[in-house]
Amino acid sequence: MANHYKNIVVAVDGSKEAEYAFRKSIDVSRRNEGSTLHLVNVIDTRSFAAIEAYDRSIAERAQKHSEELLGGYKAQAIEAGLTNVEIVIEYGSPKNIITKELSKVVEADLIVCGATGLNAVERFLIGSVSEAIVRSASCDVLVIRTPE
Repeated sequence: MANHYKNIVVAVDGSKEAEYAFRKSIDVSRRNEGSTLHLVNVIDTRSFAAIEAYDRSIAERAQKHSEELLGGYKAQAIEAGLTNVEIVIEYGSPKNIITKELSKVVEADLIVCGATGLNAVERFLIGSVSEAIVRSASCDVLVIRTPE
């Protein structure tokens, strides 16, 4: 592989598509010696807006869920032999955060994401996160569509 990736970002959200992306990101990290794998979960604050009395416990539960999700992935990555694994929890719109802020924060040179399972209507209305990443990321993007 001519291109050596140093900072690999994988977006995970608990879906099976994200699981495939995570597994692939481990392979890519392994092949790029000395790379850091950044496990990212974005807590979608737009879903909180629907709740009238924005109640702190919801944010706290979301944070705890994120920590557990990422902690589990981190343990798997270390078990697979990776040494540099970082966890990033962000709040906001996944599309904006992963594409804009995150690639700057960790100076990502590769973003790995799952092909999100939206139907045609949903995609038309909101567009998938992976599409947004492909459109606006300034680094390489690997969209995983298959389990292996």
